[in-house]
Amino acid sequence: MGARSPSTTSVTVAQSEKARRITRKIDLWLIPLLSLLYLYNGLDRGNIGNAETQGFTHDIGAAPDDLNFAVTIFFVTFVVFQPLSAAAGRWFGPQNWMPAIMFAWGVLTISQAFLNGRASLIATRLLIGAFEAGFYPTAVAYLATFYPPFELAQKLAWFYGQYAIAGAFSGAIAYGIFSIQHPFPKAWQLLFILEGVLTCVFALLAWIWLPAGPGTAWFLTKDERAFAVSRVDANVYDDGLEPAAGRLAVRDIVETVQDWKIWMVLACNICASVPSTAFSVFLPLVVQGMGYSALQANLMSVPPFVCGAVGLYLFAMSSDRRKDRGYHIVAGILVTLVGLILVLTVPTNRGKYAALCVLLFGSYVPPLLTAAWLSGNTPAPGKRAIVLGVMGLGNLAGAIGSGIYRKEYAPGYRTPLFVTLGFVSAALLGYVSYRETLKGVNRKRADVRRAKTAAECDAEERNAERYADGKWTFVYNL
Repeated sequence: MGARSPSTTSVTVAQSEKARRITRKIDLWLIPLLSLLYLYNGLDRGNIGNAETQGFTHDIGAAPDDLNFAVTIFFVTFVVFQPLSAAAGRWFGPQNWMPAIMFAWGVLTISQAFLNGRASLIATRLLIGAFEAGFYPTAVAYLATFYPPFELAQKLAWFYGQYAIAGAFSGAIAYGIFSIQHPFPKAWQLLFILEGVLTCVFALLAWIWLPAGPGTAWFLTKDERAFAVSRVDANVYDDGLEPAAGRLAVRDIVETVQDWKIWMVLACNICASVPSTAFSVFLPLVVQGMGYSALQANLMSVPPFVCGAVGLYLFAMSSDRRKDRGYHIVAGILVTLVGLILVLTVPTNRGKYAALCVLLFGSYVPPLLTAAWLSGNTPAPGKRAIVLGVMGLGNLAGAIGSGIYRKEYAPGYRTPLFVTLGFVSAALLGYVSYRETLKGVNRKRADVRRAKTAAECDAEERNAERYADGKWTFVYNL
């Protein structure tokens, strides 16, 4: 093999430096704002648990079990509308869709301060679930247009990590608000009003700030925009049949529905997501059951959520560097299992609290790395948007969590924790099987490629019969 010429080397170095410069700009101008938007997505989803420590359901004339039901039905609309909202995000443009739905759920969050009775609680949570549904898959698909596949997980970690930080931030905000003595509004009302108003403000900012994609990014030069588009397009499937930007083909939907591997990993994702979705709402109540006062429970919910964010980032960084998804997801699940077992077996409340930190350290890893895994393995942008929307069905875990973490199991919540242990164990077996399935598909496709000529492989790339990752020239990331 001949040595690389100095001119070729200098071009490669220049391109690498340009790529790093562009990445730094995107990191600076996009990630912080998107992370902040997702922070408010998590805050407005989980603040009802903080409000309940101050007698929320009692004050509005609802029963304690109505809280569980309200959380459950939130996830019904959240799950049902996620694929539809993800498709709408591609149709209308993520830079328009995300701010619009965010403003809507911000208004609804404010309205929770003035609820009266069970019916209004249920109706409001249904609507918030519907509007929040499309934010995450739309944002993931949006970021996938700015970053190559094996840069994506680490960037998504900064973004998705706000789901964990939201729990910590919500607990800290709630502690501050609940510490102030004031006759009106009630402490939980002020919590909803403050967080809802801030959500609306940042939605308006996002509508002004977000570009449609790397080709229109106002913070890049003309040359940088062209380079940013080309480096992502190198990983995008194109047979000439891909619909115009902002459009979906019927084939995208059909291919997603018929891809049994998607449904396999979805089942794994649901099982693995039970701890993170359940504790996003019920952690303050679980901590309160360890002997802390209502006020202390909100503050003491902060460290476990911070551990979740730290664990998520470390796993994502390692996943990108090692170009591996499956083993990192399995490792995160193992950490979660250790935490669950310790919570159930350690006799002291201090020990149980420390075990919660271990549990959350690993519990946010599977959903994030699953999204990055599927994004990298779905080269057609239209299908990718649908697949990420379908993965939103993983939030069925929230309905499971709200159904099992009921008041009747307080203060120890042992039965819900045992059920959670069962779901996470099933996820471990499922993800191992899924990775081995992809490995087997890659092996069979390698055998096919070895038997083909270069011309036949090139023809397969242009062949419209098999689509995107269905082609035998496509190799799945593991």
